[in-house]
Amino acid sequence: MNIIAGLDKVSYFYPNSKEPVLRDISLEVYQGEFLGIIGPTGAGKTTLCLTLNGIVPQFYGGRFFGYVTVAGLDTLKHPVSHLAGYVGAVFDDPETQLISTSVENEIAFALENLCIDREEIISRIPRVLEAVRLEGTEHKHPQELSGGQKQRLAIAAALALQPRLLILDEPTSQLDPVGTMEVFSTVKELNKELGTTIVMVSHAAEEMAEFSDRLILLSEGEVIATGKPQEIYSEIDLLERHDLRPPQVAETFYKMEQRVLKIDKIPVTLTAGINQLKS
Repeated sequence: MNIIAGLDKVSYFYPNSKEPVLRDISLEVYQGEFLGIIGPTGAGKTTLCLTLNGIVPQFYGGRFFGYVTVAGLDTLKHPVSHLAGYVGAVFDDPETQLISTSVENEIAFALENLCIDREEIISRIPRVLEAVRLEGTEHKHPQELSGGQKQRLAIAAALALQPRLLILDEPTSQLDPVGTMEVFSTVKELNKELGTTIVMVSHAAEEMAEFSDRLILLSEGEVIATGKPQEIYSEIDLLERHDLRPPQVAETFYKMEQRVLKIDKIPVTLTAGINQLKS
């Protein structure tokens, strides 16, 4: 598989910090994959994401060691404004990212800042709105949208830049279950239909188990484990040691195994759990 981004022995200290928030991290992100990053609060997940678009260390300063490349570009040698054409980012609170008075102006804003031709901007707006299933909202004020729709608009604004890699840092942490499923479904559709590489940080264990291709478990700035969702989320003891909640179905089957059943493989999605019971 082609590598779209990579970290090579990356360690990072925030200014005035004696302890690194990232410790000797090496990992690769493969083109077209949906990579989930999980870990307890304070594990360094957000900081790791910010190394991919150059904000760390370019905006924060501090001490940075190692190398990060995205689409063949060294993030230390290219300004954040240039990297924005390759890496899009969406964060936990869409309210802090939405600044315009209409949906279409929100999408156009970043494109105008990058001096994209007006005709190209006009052509991109309906395409990205269709991609995130917000057709017909062009003239609405962002505040008229639901929480899930606002987050999808933030995704559309990032997508309009046509990034090769899209980072989402806890994009559903402030959403209800319906909004959460809206966002995950939209992101997976972008991943499958458009081939956009996804890196998502989330505590939503059920959705991460269902939608991600691969997981990285980060704790105290170190990579503890990598693997498919089935491999990571079925390791209940490992998750508990790092203050993480497994998917509910995995936890249920784990408890059943402890008491009465011999289970060959602990399921981590509801569908897998139902199939296991049927068999």
